[in-house]
Amino acid sequence: MVFRSEEMCLVQLFLQSGSEYDCISELGDVSSFQRRFASEIKRCDEMERILGYLLREIQKAKIAIPGEDDGPLAPPPRQVLEIMEQLQRLEMELCEVAKNKEKLQRNLRELTEYTHMLKITRTFIHSRSRHEALGPQYEEFPTVETGSVTGCTGMQRLGAKLGFISGLIQRVKVEAFERMLWRVCKGYTILSYTEVDESLADLDTGEIGKSVVFLISFWGDQIRQKVQKICDCYHCHLYPHPENDDERADVLDSLRIRIQDLNNVLHRTEDYLRQVLQKAAESAYSWVVQVKKMKAIYHILNLCSFDVTNKCLIAEVWCPVSDLTNLRGALEEGSRKGDATVPSFVNRIPSSDTPPTLLRTNKFTSGFQSIVEAYGVGDYREVSPAPYTIITFPFLFAVMFGDLGHGTVMSLFALWMVLMEKKQKKKRSGNEIWATFFSGRYIILMMGLFSIYTGLIYNDCFSKSLNIFGSGWSIKPMFANQNKTVQSNSLLTLDPNVSGVFSGPYPFGIDPIWNMAVNRLSFLNSYKMKMSVIIGVIHMSFGVVLSVFNHLHFQQKFSVYLVFLPELLFLLCLFGYLVFMIVYKWLVFSARESSQAPSILIHFINMFVMQGNDITPLYPGQTGLQIFLLVVAMVSVPMLLLGKPLYLHWLYRGGKALVMRGVLISSFPFGLCFYLAHAQLSEVLWAMVMRLGLRITTKVGVVFLVPVFGLFATLTVSILLVMEGLSAFLHALRLHW
Repeated sequence: MVFRSEEMCLVQLFLQSGSEYDCISELGDVSSFQRRFASEIKRCDEMERILGYLLREIQKAKIAIPGEDDGPLAPPPRQVLEIMEQLQRLEMELCEVAKNKEKLQRNLRELTEYTHMLKITRTFIHSRSRHEALGPQYEEFPTVETGSVTGCTGMQRLGAKLGFISGLIQRVKVEAFERMLWRVCKGYTILSYTEVDESLADLDTGEIGKSVVFLISFWGDQIRQKVQKICDCYHCHLYPHPENDDERADVLDSLRIRIQDLNNVLHRTEDYLRQVLQKAAESAYSWVVQVKKMKAIYHILNLCSFDVTNKCLIAEVWCPVSDLTNLRGALEEGSRKGDATVPSFVNRIPSSDTPPTLLRTNKFTSGFQSIVEAYGVGDYREVSPAPYTIITFPFLFAVMFGDLGHGTVMSLFALWMVLMEKKQKKKRSGNEIWATFFSGRYIILMMGLFSIYTGLIYNDCFSKSLNIFGSGWSIKPMFANQNKTVQSNSLLTLDPNVSGVFSGPYPFGIDPIWNMAVNRLSFLNSYKMKMSVIIGVIHMSFGVVLSVFNHLHFQQKFSVYLVFLPELLFLLCLFGYLVFMIVYKWLVFSARESSQAPSILIHFINMFVMQGNDITPLYPGQTGLQIFLLVVAMVSVPMLLLGKPLYLHWLYRGGKALVMRGVLISSFPFGLCFYLAHAQLSEVLWAMVMRLGLRITTKVGVVFLVPVFGLFATLTVSILLVMEGLSAFLHALRLHW
């Protein structure tokens, strides 16, 4: 990552006919579309379609696709047709095998349905035989079969031949099917049906569902035709019904053998299909990369224009000055590969257009550059804030999120993503949320590491303090004189003015005794609010100072006097003075004099209203200095608002050339105080969950701790790490923008 964007120049490429493909292949990939190479692009689209079908089949078979980090180079033009023919042959073979497999599966489903139908309809026939054995008095009345309504009007006495139609129907259609039979056939049918115990796959869609086996008895050919039409309307699967039990047994034996044979053939077909897909998977990644590179090359060639002889392609491109040597080398290599008689070459041409901004990044810095570019891409050769964002962004996040435990969890999660980055890239997940997390893995890692540091400073680990070096506070001197007031109260006030109570500051971070103090929040709030003001003013001042490098680089000295100095004076005279008062009060007033220390907030408010003569000053000459700083700040406002516009207007009236540039406006970072909410939520979560489990002193308490800790871990990840982490991330992003 560089301090400024790359220096660019406009160059003209002359690509000789016959070697243009190899030249662009050596240069790399870009994109867009015109006409000259439309047929080649259509060929690439066709190959992409075939590869899409191939990848879907490989994913269905759950076969891993091996890949490389960079992938193969773009193939030469003479190999494009070979790859195309190879893919077409593979597609035809896969389609043929897939169709055969689909036919075998459909036949298997049909035979399975037929088997169930024969077994179940046998019970219907035996049931009707028992009805006939009861005597002729039952023939004139409707007979109730297995779960159905049937009709019989005495056609047996008329000598009509009894026919049967059997098959399967979806369970949801049975009731409507039954009513339609009764209304259309006027009771000249007997319907019996029973639901199949196991779920069956549909013949057409392959979806698993519940089916019902039915047997329809009827008299006459006209009724047969009506029944068959009704069955067709309800998409019933009809199968031949045997005339007797011997024929039924023979058909069942035949079906059992055919099903066994079909299963064997289907297994062999699936094995062959898997072998073909495994062999294709070995080259799938290379094919995808090669086709994408070919398509990108032809897109670039479509952007080029032909010279008057139609033998040379001409392109104007922006190129980094530092890469001109590499560009010439790539054109020479492309001309050599393309066997061109005249080599391709490059000419640098002058241009008054503003070049594009190019900032080189790698996998570590790309995430931070994305944070900057989410607000806007900087102007050409402007100072890039991205290098400083690598430190300031995770630091400001950690100031708000600081917790040793939460930071460790976040760091381990990010470290896992970093270690697994090669495998994750090969998987190419379609989940956008996971892809966003993965692309920011180095940002999350830095945020976690900085959160560990600030967590040590705050001495905060899952809302608990760590007593590593031993507290600098002691309660023994408070009992030295046998003070009855001290002994009779539950709360003990540790006075640092009493000799021996306070031996010195904690070596690193906040003293752990403050975790037990009743006034913990008031102390930490005061400390962190002042720290936020100091860090915020430093951060804003640094951003303002960066702008002076742009003014000097673009030779706009008037912006230094009319923009930079007013901004800096306004910031330092007000908020810089506030930082001075905070540091001055810390250094001058000791613990013994703390009760007489004046309020900084009151003094800062009185500075604007020009009052407070009756209040003890913070230092001698305070009133005069504050009036001077306030006057300087007020004078800076009209200079900042009107200075540059009036000067540019004067230049315009004078006929001089103007170069307009934007001005960055900063906002005060009150969001840094957000850490107070994170620390309070962490403490509440500990008190309401973990403390309840730890207070149980019986043996059951150990068992009870398991679900309690699970709940605590779940809430910690979902609320404190995810929700609070996202909130702190957005605050840090806002402050940087």
